[in-house]
Amino acid sequence: MLNVPPSAFPAPGSQQRAAAGGRSKVPLKPGRSLMDWIRLTKSGKDLTGLKGRLLEVTEDELSKHNKKEDCWICIRGFVYNVTPYMEYHPGGEDELMKAAGTDGTDLFDQVHRWVNYESMLKECLVGRMAVKAIAVPKEISSAVSEDKKQLNGVLPEKKVLASSAKDLSPSYDWFQTDSLITIVIYTKQKDMNADLVIADCQDKQLRGEIIMDDHSYLVEVDLDHAVSEDVAVNIAEKVGKVEIILKKKDNVHWKNLGQPSEGHNTFIKRTDRGLFYRKCKLVSKTEVTHDTKLFCLMLPKGTHLRVPTGQHVYLKHIIAGTEVVKPYTPVLPFLPLDFQEPPCHDGVHIYLMIKIYSHGLFTQALDHLQIGDYISVSNPEGNFKKSQVQTSEDLLLLAGGTGFTPMVKLLNFALTEVSCLRTVKLIFFNKTEDDILWRNQLEQLALKDERFEVQFILSQPSKDWVGKQGKISPSLLSEFAKRSRRDSKVLICICGPAPFTEQGVQYLKDLGYSQEEIHAFTA
Repeated sequence: MLNVPPSAFPAPGSQQRAAAGGRSKVPLKPGRSLMDWIRLTKSGKDLTGLKGRLLEVTEDELSKHNKKEDCWICIRGFVYNVTPYMEYHPGGEDELMKAAGTDGTDLFDQVHRWVNYESMLKECLVGRMAVKAIAVPKEISSAVSEDKKQLNGVLPEKKVLASSAKDLSPSYDWFQTDSLITIVIYTKQKDMNADLVIADCQDKQLRGEIIMDDHSYLVEVDLDHAVSEDVAVNIAEKVGKVEIILKKKDNVHWKNLGQPSEGHNTFIKRTDRGLFYRKCKLVSKTEVTHDTKLFCLMLPKGTHLRVPTGQHVYLKHIIAGTEVVKPYTPVLPFLPLDFQEPPCHDGVHIYLMIKIYSHGLFTQALDHLQIGDYISVSNPEGNFKKSQVQTSEDLLLLAGGTGFTPMVKLLNFALTEVSCLRTVKLIFFNKTEDDILWRNQLEQLALKDERFEVQFILSQPSKDWVGKQGKISPSLLSEFAKRSRRDSKVLICICGPAPFTEQGVQYLKDLGYSQEEIHAFTA
């Protein structure tokens, strides 16, 4: 079924949305852009007010600096004077003030763990938090070996797993033949699949990470000998066994696998793990609309990485000497109308649909990349679960502008692999007809599959536009966001600029949809 109305909502100053825990951006004053901040940090001006001194900051001292005109924040044990950064913060002064005079690590991780604050705030560094010695709890003191009890006089912040949790922790082993090294990881988890395994092998450095819900298990070793670039991954899905297979460069017998890293053989929360990046080569850049391009990045030969449906990656680029990071949701190279996985979606390439903003520091830098240039790409992140779709009968997708990107893989998955779905509807908001991404492909898809319907809604249509117009509103949603049957199970996914997403979620709740029936992609 095909409806060809408008698409509304621009994306003023917004990046693609893709994670959990989003925030609204606020208008910045002229001269307060990211580039202006970078210039200020390089001007030689004393941004801390300490004339180059570094302090050891007590909790009491930190708490005194809790005003807009005098604001210190602690992140991971380091204290920053963010007073000069207030007017440059895209999330606004109020967002920063939530952590004023306190340890803001948890709040920071909730909102934008991916931001490289060390680089952004290096000229604002006041010093380190003063360390308070704490006693080892009696109940675990006997279980902690003497050499691990203290770290600089302080008990390490590692959570002691209960015995039942230990039993469920993954483990690994390795063996060799004349030509191969095989690392075997026993995840003790059924339904393991390729999306959950990330392996990187570069210059004798092996890193294998297994994603298990909100935790991850890591094998990270500086290998004893050189191996070829190619890495193979085998998965016994039903028993949860993962094999990472490396080819020896020389047919010699290895006495050891190699030197383990600090994070080797650990099973911890993903948010405590930190992001890992690898450099990917730009192999093509094609125009999608007047201001949006499809970037094709090629993974290194030694990398096994699949970006699951509904998840995103971070791109990292050095701009004027400062590390800048932004999230983007990978798409397919095109919408497969024959419902086959496209042949070029081969696990080697990552496709990103990116809107180029005329005054956007990061997207302008991306647009100036030449074919053959490299950019750093992170491991996937996100909390969307495909099982949410697999138990639904109606799937409703609300997209504003480039908020369309997470819907691409979602559409493909829903129409090719979920047989219980009766209807799949995309309501696509844009400013003008020229802004509609992949309009022809969406119209063809609607003609091909009777379950799929697309509705375009424009906020600034031309005189010739005969479709729907407006912005996201209760009346528009009540018209189009309907269950196929009164009692049908529905999942509504929404993505776009922060105000679009926040308003849309509220309107849906006002229409009677529950929180469990709504998934918002935000970042």
